[in-house]
Amino acid sequence: MIDRHDDLHGQASSQRPSFVPAARPVSAPAPMALSRRALALAAAGLFSISVIGGAAGAALWQSRGGAATAMPVLLPVRGAGPSVASPPAVAEVAPASALQVPIPAVGAPNYRGIVERFGPSVVGITVSGTRPVEGAESGLPPFLRGLPGLAPRGEAPFRGQGSGFVVSADGIVLTNAHVVAGASEVTVRLRDRTEHRARVLGVDAATDVAVLRIDRPGLAPVVTGDPATLRVGDYVLAIGAPFGFEQSASQGIVSAKGRALPGDSRVPFIQTDAAVNPGNSGGPLFDADGRVVGINAQIYSSSGGFQGLAFAIPIDVALRVKDQILARGRVEHARMGVVAQDLNQALADAFGFARPDGAVLAAVQPDGPAARAGLRVGDVITRIGQEPVETAAALSQRIGRAAPGERLRVQAWRDGRAQEREVQLGAVPDAGPVARAGSRG
Repeated sequence: MIDRHDDLHGQASSQRPSFVPAARPVSAPAPMALSRRALALAAAGLFSISVIGGAAGAALWQSRGGAATAMPVLLPVRGAGPSVASPPAVAEVAPASALQVPIPAVGAPNYRGIVERFGPSVVGITVSGTRPVEGAESGLPPFLRGLPGLAPRGEAPFRGQGSGFVVSADGIVLTNAHVVAGASEVTVRLRDRTEHRARVLGVDAATDVAVLRIDRPGLAPVVTGDPATLRVGDYVLAIGAPFGFEQSASQGIVSAKGRALPGDSRVPFIQTDAAVNPGNSGGPLFDADGRVVGINAQIYSSSGGFQGLAFAIPIDVALRVKDQILARGRVEHARMGVVAQDLNQALADAFGFARPDGAVLAAVQPDGPAARAGLRVGDVITRIGQEPVETAAALSQRIGRAAPGERLRVQAWRDGRAQEREVQLGAVPDAGPVARAGSRG
């Protein structure tokens, strides 16, 4: 299961948490009727028009607070979901002589120096509030839950814990949106053990980023880096408050880049093997030079604890969210109005591609941005501008970096030839004001 390792809403418990449906907003277009062409392709076995895979499923845990039980959010395993395509490519094979050249060794980073310099910029976050009482929390036995007249009413208090870090000297702090979700009071604890009531300036559930402010002048901010310069195998360092143990540091390497997780396809997660646990959510991920390149956000786990798979939001994604919240109080996301899926080998053979790279359009929203540009179900997106599109996730992530109203040159393969289309992106429908919490501080 995929475990979102932030603070746990609720009280401590040793019981295995039950799975609940995913509640995070997803910017994918609403279900729509598919064309006869799509249905014919599906019937021929060329591709599945199902956006949700049929595997057992993965759970995104939202664990708030030390020993409290995780509150997993059940998300579908990415199977026959959306994907992106690119044209045939030549396999990259290194010459035999090059394979015999020794790879030079690289010394380990100065982890101690990074912690000493930027540890004071990392904060602990505690939250509290109330939430509706339902399910197992009602105290009713399972066979009585849901019966008329026995539905639980009222709210129960919760407490949670996470991490964050200072990004400007005037008290701006970044953390995860799920760390402060539903909280009525948010407190930031600095390394000098002073505590400060925080105001939540805004949250963006689509990217899982929240922006806080505390009234404490003269704070030392972190230095941010460029996630694009990271390579698989590079050293990284995580600092946070796992299970409430503040200022804990753990090191590892970049395991993969551009990971798409269930329900989070617009975020190109950085995968690492740095030890990250409940309470680390919202804390910084440093590169070998001490620059923040990500926000630790999720773990993949069958136990609720670290099992070698951690995922961080690239810092450039978080900074774009922060800038919009500070400027407008809300975040706008672009949309193309399509549902796409990966080009598998069978589809690649059918389209005459040398390798399965690309995003097949399984659905196109009527009168949406893509439809107005002339894109149709069955088109294979292979390039946006000068950027190859190799998977459906890559397409979603590229749209996620764009702004509503932006015009993109899209290359699509149809009937054995490439076509150029200009798509003017729309905006994800407004879900209302930016969520706020702890504003009474």
